[in-house]
Amino acid sequence: MQPATGKWYDRREAVFIEFCIEDSKDVQVKFNKTKLDFSCVGGTDNMKHHNEVELFESIDPNDSKHKRTDRSVFCCLRKAESGKSWPRLTKEKAKLNWLSVDFNNWKDWEDDSDEELSSFDRFSEMMNNMGGEDDLPDVDGADDEESVDSDDEKMPDLE
Repeated sequence: MQPATGKWYDRREAVFIEFCIEDSKDVQVKFNKTKLDFSCVGGTDNMKHHNEVELFESIDPNDSKHKRTDRSVFCCLRKAESGKSWPRLTKEKAKLNWLSVDFNNWKDWEDDSDEELSSFDRFSEMMNNMGGEDDLPDVDGADDEESVDSDDEKMPDLE
């Protein structure tokens, strides 16, 4: 058994962790007030993975969520005290080989306005939208019969 590779980032309302395990099975995520316990079987070799993290601060275990995809397991840990920055994920300052900062999603949120939809709400919205729906987004003017484009001229019949 070995730990799964993980990336994390901090937001005003929550902390996000992505465990990068392809084709995961038997996923178990346990949220405790000060600890996260993650385990699964996954990867091309069906190896067992287990991660136990003593968290930097307390979370709300009842309001924390996780979502399994084909490529990873994404966890949203709702902070017990929103608006408080976490300089690291773990309680101890020790470097964990399996954990790194997700700089693609990292953001200095302390300067942001509160008018924006919170990250937790966006995460929840994203989770609700995930699934097999084939709806395409609305494209402005795509259904307008009156819009004439230069390449909309009638094509000559083929002989």
